Amino acid sequence: MYKVRTYNAISIKGLERFPRQSFEVGSDISQPDAFLLRSQKLQGVAVPPSLLAAARAGAGTNNVPIAEYSKLGVVVFNTPGANANAVKELVMAGMLLATRGILPGMAYVNTLTDMTDASEMSAHLEKEKARFAGGEIKGKTLGIVGLGAIGSLVADMALAMGMKVVGFDPALSIDAAWRLSSEVSRMENLQALLARSDYISLHVPAMDATKHLINDAALALTKPGAVLLNFARETIVDSAAVKRSLEGSLGAGKLGKYVCDFPEPDLLNHSQVIAMPHIGASTEESEENCAVMAANQLMDYLENGNIVNSVNFPAVAMGRVAGTTRITFSNDNVSGVLGHVLSVLADKNVNVIDMMNKSRGELAFNIIDVESKPADDVISAIAAVAHVIRVRVI
Repeated sequence: MYKVRTYNAISIKGLERFPRQSFEVGSDISQPDAFLLRSQKLQGVAVPPSLLAAARAGAGTNNVPIAEYSKLGVVVFNTPGANANAVKELVMAGMLLATRGILPGMAYVNTLTDMTDASEMSAHLEKEKARFAGGEIKGKTLGIVGLGAIGSLVADMALAMGMKVVGFDPALSIDAAWRLSSEVSRMENLQALLARSDYISLHVPAMDATKHLINDAALALTKPGAVLLNFARETIVDSAAVKRSLEGSLGAGKLGKYVCDFPEPDLLNHSQVIAMPHIGASTEESEENCAVMAANQLMDYLENGNIVNSVNFPAVAMGRVAGTTRITFSNDNVSGVLGHVLSVLADKNVNVIDMMNKSRGELAFNIIDVESKPADDVISAIAAVAHVIRVRVI
């Protein structure tokens, strides 16, 4: 029986994925095999010795101590793309709100409480509506920074709305490249994208390399009046620099509006800021998709040792042959470890049926199917091999 401890409110559709006969799932489970969470911060939370994996029902994993978990051989999963449509739709809403006088117009209408005659109100608004005239996004250029699951959907949406789309992503994967429309013009660098874009939408992960990616220097290159949209992470944008740009202190690079999902105190009630309360992935459908994906990934890892969508270990998956036993082990990515483990199996007369070895950065992961269940001393010998982090028998 595998045990999964949940944090936060996980969609029932995700929880229902776990078969009751082989999984115990709940928020008060001790010695769990896995964590399933949304926004719970795990930094400082004691790591039970039993913990094998943690799955974040969402894309971002900055609430998980990945470096600590990696040293312990704990596989960390996320759910890239599961909330992509929800974010995509909010990006469109953000562009429209920034372009048309929707919000100030609605606010003005709600001040007309002293008017009791509908015809009088209608005539009055006919005179006043020019104050809230805006523009259209058709024909404008959208620059997308980050062309992964969300960025590619945003690109398709913008193209369907008649926009021109340019993109920049130095780490574009082969899968993402296949998803991307041929109508998206690839920019060689961020600077080129900023100079061409009427709208700039950010879709990169939060990491050291992207901290304050949008700063004074970047904003100085933007087209006058450009709209910046941040539905990725707050640390990607230097809010102080945004405020300086909005207020014109950067001269020709003056930003027109900033639309974000991450309100900050110094930007509240700013006339050129549209701040939303971190609702990018807050749809019923998105939460269900994330929970189901996270649950599926945990089950496949716990039951088969397969890894899909991990942020710290390599992707590795191998079909199983009936009647065999599976050994998995993680190790530091140095030469000779797998050879030593195979020598242990040979010395103990354990017949290997199939195997797979993958590495990622400083870590490696191995799946070895053997003819029969190995004795405890075999597993102990594997665990004792230098640089082996963790061994499992499934």
